[in-house]
Amino acid sequence: MWTIFKREFSNFYLGFTAYLSALTFVIVSVLFLWFFDNQYNVFNTGNASLSSFFFIAPWIFLFLIPALTMKLIAEEQANGTLLWLFTLPIKNNQIVLGKYFAVLSVIIFCLLSTFLFTITLQEFLIPEQELDYGTILSGYIGLFFLGSLFAAIGLFTSSITKNQVLAYVLAVFCCFIFYYGFEGLASYNLLGSLDFYVQKIGSYIHYNQFLKGIIDTRDLLYFIVLIAILNQLTIINLENKK
Repeated sequence: MWTIFKREFSNFYLGFTAYLSALTFVIVSVLFLWFFDNQYNVFNTGNASLSSFFFIAPWIFLFLIPALTMKLIAEEQANGTLLWLFTLPIKNNQIVLGKYFAVLSVIIFCLLSTFLFTITLQEFLIPEQELDYGTILSGYIGLFFLGSLFAAIGLFTSSITKNQVLAYVLAVFCCFIFYYGFEGLASYNLLGSLDFYVQKIGSYIHYNQFLKGIIDTRDLLYFIVLIAILNQLTIINLENKK
């Protein structure tokens, strides 16, 4: 696993993909939070908090993370290097986890790049105000787990096709379904009492618990189990390609 991780880590950071991803993440966030005239602009809300950022960030991740994962396995299949990996003394789960943790490192790097937002907000506070650092921390934890879920989805879609563009489109679609699709379906109240369970399938309601400053083991378990299932499905896909 360490060998695969080092290779993908080097590709991300020596190839500047990680830096471009973090720069894109920060710039888009800054534009919505401080420059664009919209309901998420900090000056328009009059509220010195990162709630707008935690609303915008998942949508940026929804498009950004699939771009990071789309080639990880699809490119290996197209170039024939996946068969070469199978000849090495590396297990399939090590291949998948090595690539997955490399993507997580980029997600962490993106999140660390936005910590300056907290310092900026601190400058706008009046003496009687103070930031709720507990809620901000739980928000970042929730965003990390949501990004980790998107990474697992992206790696899975990359394992089912040789076409990187198709892998990207499938990942964006699946990320949308898991993040907001089930939530949107439940909002129509078409299934009566079952809408509650439909809502629970999606990640939106679990992510929002973190934004309230609530770190519930049930929400953590939701993300961990779903990520584990998706990574296991990716491993199975690799097994079938031997």
